[in-house]
Amino acid sequence: MDILIEELKGGLWVVALEKNTLQGLEFDPPAEEVRWGSIYWAKVARIDKAQDAVFVNLDGDNIGILYNADVRITQKDGSYKNSGGKDIGKILQPGQMIPVQAKSGYLPKMPDQPYAKSDGKMPRVSMNIMLPGRFLIYAPMEKENRISQRIKDKKLRAQMQIMMDSLGGQSQGCILRAAGADTQTDMLLRESKILSRAWQSIQQYLEGDMPQLIMAGPDAIQRTLSDQATKNIENIEVTTMDHYQLAEEWCDIYAPDLVTKVHPVEIPGGANDFGLFEHYDIIGQIEGLLAPYALLDRGATVIIQEAAAITAIDVNTAADTRGHLAVNLDAAQEIARQIRLRNMGGAFIIDFLRLKNAKEKDKLFKALEGYFNDDPCTVQIHGWSNLGMIEVTRQRRTPALAERFASTMEE
Repeated sequence: MDILIEELKGGLWVVALEKNTLQGLEFDPPAEEVRWGSIYWAKVARIDKAQDAVFVNLDGDNIGILYNADVRITQKDGSYKNSGGKDIGKILQPGQMIPVQAKSGYLPKMPDQPYAKSDGKMPRVSMNIMLPGRFLIYAPMEKENRISQRIKDKKLRAQMQIMMDSLGGQSQGCILRAAGADTQTDMLLRESKILSRAWQSIQQYLEGDMPQLIMAGPDAIQRTLSDQATKNIENIEVTTMDHYQLAEEWCDIYAPDLVTKVHPVEIPGGANDFGLFEHYDIIGQIEGLLAPYALLDRGATVIIQEAAAITAIDVNTAADTRGHLAVNLDAAQEIARQIRLRNMGGAFIIDFLRLKNAKEKDKLFKALEGYFNDDPCTVQIHGWSNLGMIEVTRQRRTPALAERFASTMEE
């Protein structure tokens, strides 16, 4: 796999290529006001009893919403607990300063948009801080180590739990990601110490009565390198020295094996356009992500229709003469890839071609589960509906690609 890092008009673009096919795409637009994962020293602004939530001033300009389920209370012994069912108004008061972390990104609504594609909502925040590494996520407000819920296999979970138990008390609050399944214990211990020190450093700034940004969330480079941790990364090419240094620094801390694979490159005309992306001939693939359809190699098509509440996806045979199961299996892989690359969120209904029997439906369902395993965001497949369609939900981290792209075009 190759990682390509490019800058255009102040926006940071990072793609992951495998056999010259787009497998990952992250983009930080300059208009982004709140980035997923950012940590703030926030001030409680107003209590909303109806939603059992509070609105918090993040940095003097942006407001976030904190729901009761995301509240954490510091106890006398320094440990943390949730609200225990108490109304949020009995726990937090206007003017109170609290640490929070953005659980979603936020872009301002564009003038020509009737509603923002991110639902026009302010960013949701949580007091349950989580610091992502390459193999671990450090959650200092959790009492014990645990395995990522994305890992379903019981045998694998048992093996991973043994790894976590061997780390000892120094790693309390660590969540082992799927990427860490085959990682040596000493590497996990090293990363847990790095993340623990990062949290200690953050805590030094949690004081005063002025809301402010304490630490920006992972940028497109960090998200991509972390998400692709299980892949065999052969090359990381960067067109600007600033981003080269950022990539090298992240690798030096979390992925020393990748440091020698980070290379600055100079592409003629690269300062004014996507010189690096054009060199690899992937501009067409990126532009294709804005189309309401995707074409499969054998001629079948996947139609993607977005609405405010749900996204409908339809599979058509078109020029593909193979059986329905074969077409559906190819479509399932492409659907998972399209949803991931477009960074779509919310609810989906997928109308596959009609299958002959339960055995074929089960094979398709399991294949779709496997393809969604490559998604860094939380994806849940809820099963077959009464109408014979598969229902899926996805909780994204950052605004959808179309929304981020539109924010850049406005500038």
